[in-house]
Amino acid sequence: MKRFAQCIVAAGALAAVSFAPVASSNEARAEQFVNVLTGGTSGVYYPLGVALSKIYGDKIAEVRTQVQSTKASVENLNLLQQGKGEIAFALGDSVKLAWEGNADVGFKAPLDKLRIIAAIYPNYIQIVASKDSGVKSLADLKGKSLSVGAPKSGTELNARAIFAAAGMSYDDLGKTEYLPFAESVELIKNRQLDATLQSAGLGVASIKDLSTSVDVQMVAVPADVVEKLGAPYVAATIPAGTYTGQDSDVATVAVVNFLVTHSDVSDDLAYEMTKQLFDNLGDMVAAHSAAKAISLEKATTGLPAPLHPGAERFYKENGLM
Repeated sequence: MKRFAQCIVAAGALAAVSFAPVASSNEARAEQFVNVLTGGTSGVYYPLGVALSKIYGDKIAEVRTQVQSTKASVENLNLLQQGKGEIAFALGDSVKLAWEGNADVGFKAPLDKLRIIAAIYPNYIQIVASKDSGVKSLADLKGKSLSVGAPKSGTELNARAIFAAAGMSYDDLGKTEYLPFAESVELIKNRQLDATLQSAGLGVASIKDLSTSVDVQMVAVPADVVEKLGAPYVAATIPAGTYTGQDSDVATVAVVNFLVTHSDVSDDLAYEMTKQLFDNLGDMVAAHSAAKAISLEKATTGLPAPLHPGAERFYKENGLM
């Protein structure tokens, strides 16, 4: 009788195993979550992040996505290291400093989990002042009020570097504000701020808004300053007509943006994130014209940290490595 009971228990256990629901591969993939780390809502990272999130949600099977507005590059990279995001936008110089662990700019130790998905488009350093301020050059900023972006953001790191190369510092300013793009613009409109330095794609919404509201002066970054900056900065031009009232080209400096992930993201997911970016570039361009500069041919140039193996597999399939 005891043996019979044991057989009944065993049979029941077997039946429970046999008829228990088995997770399909799709159900397993449903657990995948992609948090896209961007920047302020008035910058370029945010609309491109929204587009990227939609592409991934639509094109990668059983993946859920969300977009997170942040203080941009430095915060994004720290969040990636902590596993609080799967893909992020960041400036190349910020990624380099994060990989090296530069404590002065907000990286307490080397962020060794960072992995690159792709080089994307260049950020143009765009310095714009109200015409009423009288600011026409970098030197004219002395004694004036300037917003340099959120503290230790990619934009603010760019501002520090440019001032140093020009033989200036924040001490030369009448007032230094650490504000996001949109807030900086509102203060200029209200005559509470003379100028703003913004590191973004051409045609950034905040400066477009400003140039249609008040008369503005674009401030050049001279060639000798660009030369002192060196890599990863490169000479660039803001073409005439980019903003209302801008009648001529303006010399400046640019630094390439990257899409970055981390080493705990699976090779398959990183592969798909890379593939779907390039398969759907039209959707990115529709979100913001800065994406016109994204190209497969330039995706692996000037890498400030290692490629993710999943992204590397995609590039090898496409003959780039």
